[in-house]
Amino acid sequence: MPDVVVIGAGAVGAACAYYAARAGLDVVVVDRGPVAGGTTGAGEGNVLVSDKEPGPELDLALLSNGLWRDLAERDGFEFEPKGGLVVAESAGVLDALVGLAGKQGVEHVVVDPAGLADYEPYLTKDLAGGVFYPQDAQVQPMLAAARLIQRGAERYGQGTLMLRTGVTVTGFVRDGDRVAGVTTDRGDILAGAVVNAAGTWGGEVAALAGVHVPVLPRRGFILVTEPMREPPVRHKVYTAAYVTNVASDSEGLETSAVVEATASGPVLIGASRERVGFDRTTSIPVLERLARQAVELFPVLAGRRVIRTYCGFRPYCPDHLPVIGEDPRAPGLHHACGHEGAGIGLAPATGHLIAQTLTGARPDLDLRPFRPDRFEKERP
Repeated sequence: MPDVVVIGAGAVGAACAYYAARAGLDVVVVDRGPVAGGTTGAGEGNVLVSDKEPGPELDLALLSNGLWRDLAERDGFEFEPKGGLVVAESAGVLDALVGLAGKQGVEHVVVDPAGLADYEPYLTKDLAGGVFYPQDAQVQPMLAAARLIQRGAERYGQGTLMLRTGVTVTGFVRDGDRVAGVTTDRGDILAGAVVNAAGTWGGEVAALAGVHVPVLPRRGFILVTEPMREPPVRHKVYTAAYVTNVASDSEGLETSAVVEATASGPVLIGASRERVGFDRTTSIPVLERLARQAVELFPVLAGRRVIRTYCGFRPYCPDHLPVIGEDPRAPGLHHACGHEGAGIGLAPATGHLIAQTLTGARPDLDLRPFRPDRFEKERP
């Protein structure tokens, strides 16, 4: 009988399992698919502070940023601390970016139009300037999730970690009102606590326990170019519209130019957002718009081929904050889901905080803004 069952082997679930095992707990991770088979496998690996409004999520991002750097140094992840450049098309937009950076209170550099070429030589000249964030980074998300589970299983702490893929959770075992394990299509697994790290499907898992957590899918597409020996993009580069889209509540299609290279040579191009359920239909108009926006930002990409595209579903919560902590409506059930497009970046902090709650330690951050029952007043 493990101390904890973690539902979900994506980046967040892997981080929860890793930190729980390091804290001395025996952990079983279950997933109906493979490691990183959901949203994690369809992400860019963003580790960002630049796109966060001041408040609880930025605090979470800063904690996580430091933890990612510790993990990269300790465990050998494919981690690139390359920084992020947010660019503005007009002086008014630049003023807004500079104002946001000042409110965030994080390390940043305001870049004038002439200085942009020092950061990105191939960037279009039709820009009013930008803001550079040295703390922004990128990690290979699938490798990161697998490495967290692998390292957790190697007993960094006194606990153990076991992975069981191809296991579908169908319900919860109860001891009175308390959650005391999960029922699955492969039998029951009893445990002292359960962590719901099911990503976009976190709301469905919560419903199995009779609690409401409004996690909804928000679809996004990514283009992948052919590998380049010397990619023309040095940092993560995106337009100010990306920050607006991240904070938007719209169900309709929104796109913004987001361009970055990877360690293996291809350039990743995004980003789109739309709430269309779990529809995976490829939208050619969306892909065309993303390609056009990328070329407007980096004209040199016009001659490059796209070798593949893919889509994923961000786990969206109405207030744009993840759900982290024990659910008072179902004691023993802890949630770690609803991170929207920031799950990779926020995974270590989420796992670290969940491990602290599981062991009775005082969390490093105030978890009240992320409490699982905060949506009860909004239910119909």
